[in-house]
Amino acid sequence: MVIQRWQSVLLLIVAICMGCFTFMSLGQVQLPDYTLNFTTFGFSYEGEATNGAPVGYLMHTWGLFIVALLSAIIPLINIFLFKNLRLQKRLCMIEILFLIAVIAAGAIYAYTGFDNGAVSWSSLVCAPFIALLADIMAFNRINADDRLLKSADRLR
Repeated sequence: MVIQRWQSVLLLIVAICMGCFTFMSLGQVQLPDYTLNFTTFGFSYEGEATNGAPVGYLMHTWGLFIVALLSAIIPLINIFLFKNLRLQKRLCMIEILFLIAVIAAGAIYAYTGFDNGAVSWSSLVCAPFIALLADIMAFNRINADDRLLKSADRLR
């Protein structure tokens, strides 16, 4: 007997939040000469290049991109592990660690990447926090289902 209710929905919320966080703009960094667009791929020059203005990425943040992408893929895999609750709980714990790493790495890149830079965040910065909360709730639901299954097995 396997019970899989709300944790699937919560894990799907985590995957959607982190998918949006991975591929959309997180904010801008205003420097004295130009503005940089901040994504998980890196810092790119904002606007259209004219009169020899720089184009492309000033700095890549591949570590942040990889961890954010993994934190979007792991919950999708975790949804289909409903028959193995022990592995599902472990992946939830790993996901929580990845989400904390994404939050820390994003803040470190934005605030220490450039001197004299003013950071303005988009509302998408809340996505890892929402994902973290949903992942903790999914972990608690998985634990509750595990306890329910063990108590049903004892009655048999």
